Amino acid sequence: MKIKLMAGLMMLGLFYTCSNSNTNPNTADMNLESVSGKIEVATLAGGCFWCVEAPFEKFDGVMKVVSGYSGGEEENPDYKQVSAGQTGHVEAVQVHFDPEVISYVEILDIFWMQFDPTDEGGSFNDRGTQYESAIFYHSARQMAIAEDSKKRLDTSGKYDKPIVTPIRKFTSFYPAEDYHQDFYRTNPERYNSYKKGSGRADYITWIWGEDEKYKRNIPDKAELKTKLTEMQYYVTQEDGTERAFSNLYNDNKKSGIYVDVVSGEPLFSSSDKYDSGSGWPAFTKPIDPRFIKKHVDNTLGMTRIEVRSKVADSHLGHVFYDGPEPTNLRYCINSAAMRFIEKDRMAEEGYDAYLWLVE
Repeated sequence: MKIKLMAGLMMLGLFYTCSNSNTNPNTADMNLESVSGKIEVATLAGGCFWCVEAPFEKFDGVMKVVSGYSGGEEENPDYKQVSAGQTGHVEAVQVHFDPEVISYVEILDIFWMQFDPTDEGGSFNDRGTQYESAIFYHSARQMAIAEDSKKRLDTSGKYDKPIVTPIRKFTSFYPAEDYHQDFYRTNPERYNSYKKGSGRADYITWIWGEDEKYKRNIPDKAELKTKLTEMQYYVTQEDGTERAFSNLYNDNKKSGIYVDVVSGEPLFSSSDKYDSGSGWPAFTKPIDPRFIKKHVDNTLGMTRIEVRSKVADSHLGHVFYDGPEPTNLRYCINSAAMRFIEKDRMAEEGYDAYLWLVE
């Protein structure tokens, strides 16, 4: 009897572990504070700090991003000194993030998408050592993760030239002048003109693709009712949860990617899938952080982080801080929210840009 009771409690726990129940859509944006109370810092340089700061502030789990100067020996440098190449510093940003919501691995994934890591001697139109890229690690763990991330990208075939971004020990960081902070918000016209005119905006789209195209794939609710199965509609549109262990992809071990069943936006790779024992597909990180958003979910008497697709706004599942290294995150995702595309069909279906992730 005791064994049966324990088994029942375990299954109930697994249900709570991945289920969702009407998350409050009016929950405030998460990036204003740390949900877990933990804060980690990443210091990164990718050329003009305006253009590196702005993208990070759009991601859930990022509390703040500060533009500044790092890597040199001059104390308290100003913009005039740094931009003239007189200090040894590079323009950099410090990203303050909650590691239980977004991992350092994902921070680096976002970072690589903001500049040309094969460019020596500057970044786009900005030339000189003060505009060179760098990852400044704050711990041995960050160093190991950064080296692995760089190696993976360098050997992926994504670029024709080698990745030259150095991985350096963090020494100091000095915040830039106030007028440089949140420049994309305070001077949007100048910021957008600079990002476009420098070639950075077009380069990012050329290398990483655009996310806007998936908006064209979203049917209205009435059409979704006819296109989706009852379970797919229940999960994605009504924030439902399928049964553990008896779902389509929990045991799937084939190579390929998982896309949103509604819009087709790429979500997860088989390379990041693992058996969590929960009964639902589990991943250590998303393919592309641009297609994921997260919300605080206070239902069922606990605080959890709900995961939704960015474009289609489909409910996917939850993310927990009990996963394996290097992210320590477990993206617990409903099979019904996804469609799996095998590696051999990825090019045919227009996902050849992601083949490097599953080679």
